[in-house]
Amino acid sequence: MNTIERLVVVMLFERVDLLDVTGPPEVFALLQREMDEPTGYRVLLASASMDPVTTSAGVRILPDATFDDLAGRAIDTLVVPGAVDVDEHRHVAALVDPEIANQVAELATRTRRVTSVCVGAHILAAAGLLDGKRATTHWSTARQLAAEYPEITVDAEPIFIRDGDVWTGAGISSCLDLALALVADDFGEALAQRVARQLVVYLKRPSGQSQFSVPLEPASTTRRVDDLRHYITQHLPEPLTVAYLAEHLHIGDRQLTRIFKQELGTTPAAYIEAARLEVARNRLETTDDTLARIAKACGFGTVDTLNRAFRRALNVTPSEYRSRFRIA
Repeated sequence: MNTIERLVVVMLFERVDLLDVTGPPEVFALLQREMDEPTGYRVLLASASMDPVTTSAGVRILPDATFDDLAGRAIDTLVVPGAVDVDEHRHVAALVDPEIANQVAELATRTRRVTSVCVGAHILAAAGLLDGKRATTHWSTARQLAAEYPEITVDAEPIFIRDGDVWTGAGISSCLDLALALVADDFGEALAQRVARQLVVYLKRPSGQSQFSVPLEPASTTRRVDDLRHYITQHLPEPLTVAYLAEHLHIGDRQLTRIFKQELGTTPAAYIEAARLEVARNRLETTDDTLARIAKACGFGTVDTLNRAFRRALNVTPSEYRSRFRIA
């Protein structure tokens, strides 16, 4: 039988994240073990030259081809990994080489689907491939992506997002989730599930687990904000209205709302619900508590309210979440 060649090109450049590069090819290789006929996947690591590329982990990788070698070739899947810079304060920023962005834009014109892994979404954005689309990236650079490219709808929660023929993946290890989704798209979910079993990972994290609770990541380290965050965490079962919290801090309601907006980047209601969800998720993963007990302990009050919060944030019910992520 004739096998369709699915040329997969993984971009290489200095300081690229190692797992971003190696994760997807590993998934495609494991797929071959589960199939009697060839998958058709042919993975090429492409760089500007044939010189070794030093990854962020210090491991050097040899390219299979140069960008010039790919001239005129039809590409099935273009995989764009990312790179970051971390300053002395441990602030993370995505790095974008304009030449790489230009190369991605050119290769995309003859590619069936374009994907980014982790902060590779910033390169897709610079290449103009995310304009008007919904996209995700690693939670640590989501605000940067949204600020630099307001025409993109940035959603930092999902493990990956597909918008047409453009796929964007979240945090580093989610490259496996993204690659499994590509396999499912090409060969069906049954085969993807078998590969997931080989990897000892879940096939469908995207519709359940989010990559990180972004609203709980502090944007400020002032004593006032730390006190507020800790107070909320320790008093989740209480009402925690704006008036309630403002009284605790001895400030006005409007000032409290400004603190949330300016220093935590969200509203009081959104932050408190995210905090309650975080604790509820932990209890679902690690305890056998009933949903009613969890709802009460986390401040949701009723199981119905707990269900609505999970549906709204994670698109699953608490019971579905527990069935997937319960830790024995």
